[in-house]
Amino acid sequence: MKLINLCILFFVAVGLAACYYPQEDYADRWDLTETARDSLDFEALHHYNVNYNFMVVSDSIVLQTGRPRHYSDSYAPSDSLTVREGDRIVVADILTLPEDSVDSVWIKVARDQLTMGWVREKTLLDSVVPTDSISQFIHFFSNRHFIYLIAAIGLLLSVYLVRRWNRLPFNVLHLNDIPSPFPVLLCLVLSASVTIYASIQHFVPSTWVEFYFHPTLNPFGLPLILGLFMASVWIIIVLVIATVDDVFKLLPVSQALLYLFALAGVCIVCYLFFSITTLYYVGYPCFLVYCWWALRRLRVQMKQVCVCGRCGKRIPAKGRCPHCGAVNE
Repeated sequence: MKLINLCILFFVAVGLAACYYPQEDYADRWDLTETARDSLDFEALHHYNVNYNFMVVSDSIVLQTGRPRHYSDSYAPSDSLTVREGDRIVVADILTLPEDSVDSVWIKVARDQLTMGWVREKTLLDSVVPTDSISQFIHFFSNRHFIYLIAAIGLLLSVYLVRRWNRLPFNVLHLNDIPSPFPVLLCLVLSASVTIYASIQHFVPSTWVEFYFHPTLNPFGLPLILGLFMASVWIIIVLVIATVDDVFKLLPVSQALLYLFALAGVCIVCYLFFSITTLYYVGYPCFLVYCWWALRRLRVQMKQVCVCGRCGKRIPAKGRCPHCGAVNE
C-alpha cells in the first residue's frame, strides 16, 4: 500500500508541474506583421479569435450596429439588433478601447449577413457557449443548478435506500459488497478524476478555460494534468460498463438494480465530497485514506470463495444463500 500511495503522490506532483499549454514565442518571428502579432497575443490570452463560433444560451443579446468609438471622438447612438437563444454566431472582428472603463474589449459578431453588431466581451461570454459538443457538455455539467440537482438526487436516493435497508438488507458497496473489483475501482477512479478536476480549477484555471474553448477527447495531445483527467474519464466509462455487466451476473435483477442505485449514491457522495474538500486541500489526504481503506476491504472481499451448493453462485460466507435461500454448512 505504501507503493500505491507513493505512486499517487508522484502523479499529483508531476501533474501539477505540467499544467500549462505550451505557448509559442512570437517575439523573434520576423515575418509577422504587428496586426498578426496582436491577433496571436489576443488568442493566447482570451482563448478565441476571429472566426470562432458560439451559440447563444441566454434569452437574448443586444448588438450595437455602429462601430464603438473612442471617447475622444464624437459619440452618436447607433441602432441595435438582437440575437436570440439558440442562434449560432461567429466572431467577425475585435476592437480594443483602453478608455472604456466597463470593458475595454468589444467583439463584433454575426449571425448572418444582415444580422451583425458589436457587444462587450464580458456580456458576450456570459451569454454564449462554444458550438463544440464537448464544450456544451462542460457548460451544462458545470452549471450551478445542475450541481444542486445532483445533490438533491443523491439525498433522496440515500433516504430511499436507508428505508429499504431497514426493511430488507441488500448488497451495498463497502458494507455488504459483492465479490467484484469493478464497483470499488469505479468509485476510486471517479474520486481521482474529481480530485484532478478540482485541482485544475483551483491551481491552473486558465488551462481549463483553454480546454473549454478547444476541447479534445484525446488525452495524449493535452498537458499532463489534463491528459490524466481525460484518461480517467475514459477509464470511468469502461468501468461503468464492466460494473453493470458484473453486477447482473452476480445478483438477481431486483437486487442488482438496488445495488446499482446504491452505487450511484456512493458515486454522487464521492463527487460532491472531493470536489469541495480538494479546494481546501483536505481532499488530498482524504483521497489517500479512502484508497487505502477501499483497496484493503476489496482484498478481503475477493478472498471469499464460498459457493452455494444448490445454485452454484458465490456467497460471502457459510450459511443461508442470498440467491436461492439454501443453507450451506
